[in-house]
Amino acid sequence: MQSKTILRASNICHSFGGLMALKDIDFEINSREIIGLIGPNGAGKTTLFNLFTGHYSPTRGEIYFNERKISGLKPYQITPLGIARTFQNIRIFGQMSVLDNVLTGQHCRTRTGLFGAIIGTRAVKKEESRARKIALEMLDFVSLANKKNDYAANLSYGERRRLEIARALAADPSLLLLDEPAAGMNPQETTALIELIRQIRDEMSRTILLIEHDMKVVMGISERVAVLNYGRKIAEGTPREVQRNEEVIKAYLGESA
Repeated sequence: MQSKTILRASNICHSFGGLMALKDIDFEINSREIIGLIGPNGAGKTTLFNLFTGHYSPTRGEIYFNERKISGLKPYQITPLGIARTFQNIRIFGQMSVLDNVLTGQHCRTRTGLFGAIIGTRAVKKEESRARKIALEMLDFVSLANKKNDYAANLSYGERRRLEIARALAADPSLLLLDEPAAGMNPQETTALIELIRQIRDEMSRTILLIEHDMKVVMGISERVAVLNYGRKIAEGTPREVQRNEEVIKAYLGESA
């Protein structure tokens, strides 16, 4: 049975002033895939993430998620539709508890307004209880439940990475975008991360697109890999196909390779 295409980007271009960061990008993501997005620094990988999540709007082209056009929408409009992300540079609230950090990921799923929160209606209390339950489940999933009351700033580097993932998962995305999740991790943490990503797909039925410079991670976990260079997609295929692609080898190692 063929997987459903959940995200489709057609002829995407994006420029910063006179600099063309992405040019004529076509991209599709199928449900329950793990896709690696690789390329040299400055290739346009994070720019593409920012377009998928509404931080930027494409200069040209269209992006559809579950058949709905999302190009031009803002992040607060896209997240409730089912796309969540982490960032290359860790963005946590250090002086908040680990649990409260994950609870912020539930904000897009809350429905009660300011008035209800002030007077503490039954609906608000029920919603808060549900949000806390989900946050605790996400912390347990990433093996941080025992740190729920700790300040996030006191976590180790690898734990902070997992906390960001837990917060993104708390938004209940069907598509999870991971921006260099293994950056700065030691080999043991990287191995644990690979297993966690597999569990997110297999046990939670999520689709995952990740940017990663660690080729062990990308080639070891991705079913499909796309390669950007100078804002263009130069290759796409299985890890083995991409590793053998001459244009990819040149992009990473130079013409002499």
